Amino acid sequence: MPTISMFYGILIRMFFRDIEKHHFPHIHADYQGVVAVYSIIDGEVLAGALPKNKHKLVVAWIEIHKDDLLADWQLAVNGQKPFQIKGLE
Repeated sequence: MPTISMFYGILIRMFFRDIEKHHFPHIHADYQGVVAVYSIIDGEVLAGALPKNKHKLVVAWIEIHKDDLLADWQLAVNGQKPFQIKGLE
């Protein structure tokens, strides 16, 4: 599972061909071993939970980079390596 971004201690990952469990374009956000899965479309939490302040950062980042994330999703579901996406500054 490639890490496509990192900011404020949060690792953002996207699995290859990861459509079995969640069926939606999504990312995995990992903060100190705590993982939440977020929908790319609307930032909704599909599984898990992050601390509130980290959750807000991930949702804002998804909104800013939605087009890039959807392009990466298409690559990943086809077994191709997704591109890196800039984190929050």
